Amino acid sequence: MTALGLGKKARPRSWLSVRPEAGRDVGRYAVLTALCALCYSNSLRGELVHDDVWAIINNPDVRPGSSLGNIFSNDFWGKRMADNTSHKSYRPLCILTFKLNILLGGMTPLYFHIINVCLHCAVTCLLMYTCERFVFEDSRLAFVTALLFAVHPVHTEAVSGIVGRADVFACLLFLLTFLSYIRSVGVCVSEDSAPSTLSAGSLLVTLFLGTCAMLVKETGITVFGVCMLYDALVLCRKPLFNNLTASRFRTLHHICSPFFKRACLISGYVLIIMSVRLWLMGGSMPLFSEQDNPASFSPHLLTRILTYSYLLSFNAALLLAPITLCYDWQVGSIPLVESLGDMRVVATALLLVGMATLTLHCSFSLQRKDSRQVLVGMLFLVFPFIPASNLFFRVGFVVAERVLYMPSMGYCILVAHGLGRLCSLLGRWGTTVLSVSMLLLLLLFSWKTVQQNHVWLSREALFLSGIQTLPHNAKVHYNYANFLKDSGQHQQAIHHYATALRLFPRHASAMNNLGTLTHDPEEAERYYRKALETNPQHNRALFNLGNLLKSQGKDKEAETMLKHSVQHGQHFADAYSSLASLYAEQKRFAEASDVYLKGIENCPDSSDLHNNYGVFLVDLGEGELAAAHYQQAVRLKPTHYVAMVNLGRLLRSSNENTEAESWYKRALLVTKKVEILTPLGALYYNTGRYQEALQVYTDATALQPDNTDIWLALAQVLAMASRTKEAKKMTLDIISREASCIECYRLLSAIYSKHGNHTEALDALDKALQQSPSDLTVRAELYFSKGNQLREMNQLDQAFESYKQAVELKPDQSQAWMNMGGIQHIKDSCQRVTLDIFASCWMTVVRLDLTPYYLPLQWQVVQLSLKSSDPSVCFLGIQQRFLYCFLFNLSLSQEKCIIIISAVIVNLLIYAIIVAKINAIKYFNATLFTSGVR
Repeated sequence: MTALGLGKKARPRSWLSVRPEAGRDVGRYAVLTALCALCYSNSLRGELVHDDVWAIINNPDVRPGSSLGNIFSNDFWGKRMADNTSHKSYRPLCILTFKLNILLGGMTPLYFHIINVCLHCAVTCLLMYTCERFVFEDSRLAFVTALLFAVHPVHTEAVSGIVGRADVFACLLFLLTFLSYIRSVGVCVSEDSAPSTLSAGSLLVTLFLGTCAMLVKETGITVFGVCMLYDALVLCRKPLFNNLTASRFRTLHHICSPFFKRACLISGYVLIIMSVRLWLMGGSMPLFSEQDNPASFSPHLLTRILTYSYLLSFNAALLLAPITLCYDWQVGSIPLVESLGDMRVVATALLLVGMATLTLHCSFSLQRKDSRQVLVGMLFLVFPFIPASNLFFRVGFVVAERVLYMPSMGYCILVAHGLGRLCSLLGRWGTTVLSVSMLLLLLLFSWKTVQQNHVWLSREALFLSGIQTLPHNAKVHYNYANFLKDSGQHQQAIHHYATALRLFPRHASAMNNLGTLTHDPEEAERYYRKALETNPQHNRALFNLGNLLKSQGKDKEAETMLKHSVQHGQHFADAYSSLASLYAEQKRFAEASDVYLKGIENCPDSSDLHNNYGVFLVDLGEGELAAAHYQQAVRLKPTHYVAMVNLGRLLRSSNENTEAESWYKRALLVTKKVEILTPLGALYYNTGRYQEALQVYTDATALQPDNTDIWLALAQVLAMASRTKEAKKMTLDIISREASCIECYRLLSAIYSKHGNHTEALDALDKALQQSPSDLTVRAELYFSKGNQLREMNQLDQAFESYKQAVELKPDQSQAWMNMGGIQHIKDSCQRVTLDIFASCWMTVVRLDLTPYYLPLQWQVVQLSLKSSDPSVCFLGIQQRFLYCFLFNLSLSQEKCIIIISAVIVNLLIYAIIVAKINAIKYFNATLFTSGVR
């Protein structure tokens, strides 16, 4: 006996009928399943990284509320197949599995990884079943094939990366299609006739499964070629080879008629589905850049041929010795082979010799009628790789480890076959050495797979591994720089963007991103324009340059850039938002609305676009429509807390406090951020729920302990909650840290004033005014508050001057006008001044529609008139000036004018009655006095 028992020649048996013992069969499947699970158990902790983000997180087609029809009309990344920027990757069934994943387990990465590992286990077990039934006569070699396939490190990208599910699932359907096809063909019972089609149903199932394999990933369609060649060279081998002689060639069609019918059916079907596929692509091939596949952009035919040929040997080397593995092999990873003097041509020649040897071996073995292992290995190795070989069309990568998942089945079959042949030739000790070597190889591959899984656990680990593995690859530096930029590590990001540009000077995206990181507008503009020189259709560079020009006031050029960004990126929602924002700032509201609606039409799944349109509608006063778009933004992205907060603010402005509170709390369930806590705290504060406001603002200070505004709001809540000592202490602490805090002085003044410390309150206001606030409204309010304090201190002249400064800064400060009138009345100043003050105050009330001030003002007019030496003249004078002011104010509507005139007439009647009563009382008193004297 030998270590693996491979040296002992198996007893001859029929390869279609002999089955291994049931117990041993189940045990091997259990071992394979356990081995797969063990090797990839550490991948279950992984995040959604790299392409997973675009295919799942940012793909609108996988969201629960999206239409199933979109899955079958869009590409793998959620773009329209007819879009010029689409990669034309049509994989609706794979996207459907992502959608089911989300429906059953949400966006939790664990469940995505579990499905991938389960699919890999299924493929491994099905491969062993296929090999023991239709490839090897010795089932132990099938087991070795499956063991090698289960642990091969080149599979880590396909299994640990969620996007690799397309390759794993397509491989599963590939094997099922192959098995179904063999089942549909009968056994060859005669050398003079090809096997007939035993089951038309199985043949139809074959077509269906093969189509499904193609709809999971494009390489799945190659299974039809494998089936036809296996049919011709294995199932129909006897009649086909026996009748290829010149004497019997004329009878070949009749003898092999069943095979020709199957071949014609499958060929015709493949032509049909390929035509449909081309129709879905809009009759055009995907557009790739030079950095995606540099060899395909070389102007020299020899360079393209030599490089493509070398890439074949490079992929073969990855299968043979998966030492150097990387998630991305673009942009300089593999330099072009430009001449026959390049040493890498030797590797290509070795591969050519090896493949020619295997092909000759297949030919001789078929003629000897003794072996099909090499043939099946070659079919499984070569056919699935053809779409990635650049042979028929340009592909969007240089090397991609995930595309080797299916071809690796053929590699594993060939290795197992070679091992079996060597064991049959060597003695006992030689077989033992080979068996131990194979066991060590399996252990080594298992260890490498487990180590490589760590790379796919997080975005940082993945991109950092690229830097460590291929430091001369510009793309990995660019990706790592993107991660650093998103993490706020801008200086390191700049370094890696610069490295990417050094390795690949025409990297437009790196130039664009460098522009976003620089703090110098001129330097940023240079980067954007340089990126556009490299790629004039780079929509993000156009977008960023447009925004920069807009911030500089160059609206015309900014508009041009943003329009081009929209034109070259019709599904780039941010460009629509920026262009619409520019129009809105220019008061071109109709054009802004059109741009928003066009953006929503082209980007119906953009939650940000709906949110921004909602903000625009709020500014136009269309609150109900704005609320609908905020809600749509939340439907599209249930974690869009910004839309929730905006909706809460809108409801708050309509005094729908309960609904507003519920939206704020819903946003807090998504994330706990200051921008959510502060409006919720303001809601509690304004509705008198001070304890809840205190709790919310306390939570906000914990998140941003250096935020002065939050501490100030907390102090204001403490003051309103009658905890003035704490409020005063907190306000003084804020001032000690930031002496220029104007609102802090105002709050401090209010606290002092509440306790009757008007001198200290006045001092706080003077300190606030010393900060010279640029906002005229704030300065006016400070002067008004100062006037109030001076009035309380009975310093009427200084109070009058403060009020006067307030109204000079803010003429519509009606209360200041009223207080000035009161002071003048107290001082018995000129009546005309009083009349002018009241007339101006009344005009302010009308202009601002301050109805709560209207009746108090009229009452002061009456009081002033009654104390005047001539009440009638005084009252009528004020009303006359008032009427004169508002009649010449063209901003008043006709309806408001009618209301004001009616109010004045009613006031005149009321005053006439009051004056009449007063005169009657005076006359009665005078009569009594006269009677008494008499």
